[in-house]
Amino acid sequence: MESTTDSTSGTNGTSGTSGGSGGSGRPSGGVPVDLVFGAPELLGISAFARRVGLAPSALRFYDDCQVLPPARVDATTGYRFYSADQQIRANMLRSLREAGLPLADVTVVLDGEVPEARAVLERHRTTVQNRSRAADATIAAVLRSMPGPGDGDRVGDDEAADPTTRVRLGGAELAAAVRQVAPAAARSAEFPVLGCVLVEIDEDEVRLVATDRYRLSVRGLKPVLTVEGPPRRLLVDAERLAGIGTWAARCAAVTIEAGPGGAAAHDTDGPRETAEEKAEATGEGSREIPLTEGEFPAYREMLTALPPRRHRVIVDRAALIAAVGDCGDGSGDGSAENVDARAVALRLGKDEVTVSRPDGTRATALPAVRLGEETPRIGFDPAVLVPALEASVGPDVLLEISGATEPVVVRSADQGSFTTLVMPVALPADPTTEETGPTAEESRA
Repeated sequence: MESTTDSTSGTNGTSGTSGGSGGSGRPSGGVPVDLVFGAPELLGISAFARRVGLAPSALRFYDDCQVLPPARVDATTGYRFYSADQQIRANMLRSLREAGLPLADVTVVLDGEVPEARAVLERHRTTVQNRSRAADATIAAVLRSMPGPGDGDRVGDDEAADPTTRVRLGGAELAAAVRQVAPAAARSAEFPVLGCVLVEIDEDEVRLVATDRYRLSVRGLKPVLTVEGPPRRLLVDAERLAGIGTWAARCAAVTIEAGPGGAAAHDTDGPRETAEEKAEATGEGSREIPLTEGEFPAYREMLTALPPRRHRVIVDRAALIAAVGDCGDGSGDGSAENVDARAVALRLGKDEVTVSRPDGTRATALPAVRLGEETPRIGFDPAVLVPALEASVGPDVLLEISGATEPVVVRSADQGSFTTLVMPVALPADPTTEETGPTAEESRA
């Protein structure tokens, strides 16, 4: 499996194999060398990320998608290095993504013919303008219904003196992580521990993990300040954690404290609740984190055991959700609660993904960017796939597929710290191939 650890150096990388130059994903033969001045300057991934305003995780994603491959990859360490002449493409890529352009359309603008690129941009500008007008009308209506701004009470922080592990996180970031991960927890009393979210506090990261055996969601958060105290593993009921996440969304920053006596979350900058909400809290600006006893599944071993991904496909996330919904009885909008089909089939073509019922009916072809070899169709339970797509961030989603019987990795370019694994399900024999996925019982084993 390719290393995801990259050099943080800003110096030249002199060993290894050449990657693409960042044009169209076609092999470039490496970085051209100036016969007078020698080799061009190569920047490590962190240095290049700072220069172009993209996160290192986004650069890795764009490399996987062959939209912005590094100029050179060290064969021994796997470190990526970028050349200065890739900055223009990277800046254009960042600007187009910030404008909300789907990645499939971005590749057309960067590498397609000018008339086709112009048509893509004009179409997207019209879409953005329509959305902006609708949003403006909604906000104006809500503002008109409000009596006026209110001033909430503010009090100072409560200093905790107990010797515990302490970590400070952004309130909005914590709330978003809970919203993404908690839905993956099980809703069955058969395995109570699967109804919990694992909160891991390590030296430089806080990780939220949940699984219902058919889906695994992992979200990493970077602390605002250095973590104090030893590492901790907290098991928190998913529904209770969801309530804490709702509260955290109103906090600028949240400090989690955990020790032998329990755990709690504190609004670091003071409470912003109403008087009734304060009365429900364990203290002013605080929430108790109820802990559950149990042994959470060894998810790290699951991730390590994943086979190499042979196929990658990038597709518009909202369009994929809608296409899955169209495989139902036609009454749904694609959201998880409105999908009634028991299984859907995805077939990866050269430049499209076709979503259909297992028998091939209700088919929808979506523009896509496919990387890797031809792959047989793969089946999913919509009740598992759609929530994974809804929890992702950004207009595009990347599906990394090893085979029809292996977990599929769902990733997003806009948030490399969030990953979901989704188990495929069996499909009836395909007229073009006899390969199928595992049976429903096997996928739940």
